[in-house]
Amino acid sequence: MLILASNSPRRKELLSMLGYEFCVKASDCDENTTITNPAELVKELSLRKAKAVEINKEDTIIGSDTVVAINDKILGKPTDKKDAIDMLKMLSGKTHTVYTGITILNNITEITECISCDVTFKNMTDEEIKMYVDSGEPMDKAGAYGIQGKGSAFVEKINGDYFAVVGFPCCYVNTVLNKLGIFPMK
Repeated sequence: MLILASNSPRRKELLSMLGYEFCVKASDCDENTTITNPAELVKELSLRKAKAVEINKEDTIIGSDTVVAINDKILGKPTDKKDAIDMLKMLSGKTHTVYTGITILNNITEITECISCDVTFKNMTDEEIKMYVDSGEPMDKAGAYGIQGKGSAFVEKINGDYFAVVGFPCCYVNTVLNKLGIFPMK
């Protein structure tokens, strides 16, 4: 059985969109770490999330983690509205990088990779930022925005895998699963 170690509605939607049958077993792992390199951080956390879920011999599990980084500062999910506003002001008018770590493992194979994408935001006014934060959308997203939602209004351009920004690089996941002999059902 294919298992997604995430409660993220976006990850569930994307894996379903690819046509895979799977179940969700969200992991409850310790995400505290001293790692400061964003690519290494998401790889470590995706691996922890995958390994924190108990699986059977025939299961394959997917773990994932996403962060935003700008000027060597890692931005996770905002802790409150002020934190979200501060993050968005930091991103306004600049290019940042989104890092998504993906781990796919079973009883034979363990693959962990980081897929990154550069995202450039337009200059946002304080009013735009406040209205966006008040919408509630940024509160559960790395970097305080969702590119697949209202946050898309601030994105001038991206360079890389759009789905890595969403938090689930579909092409990469599909390629690895196919190499492991796991194919979509639909």
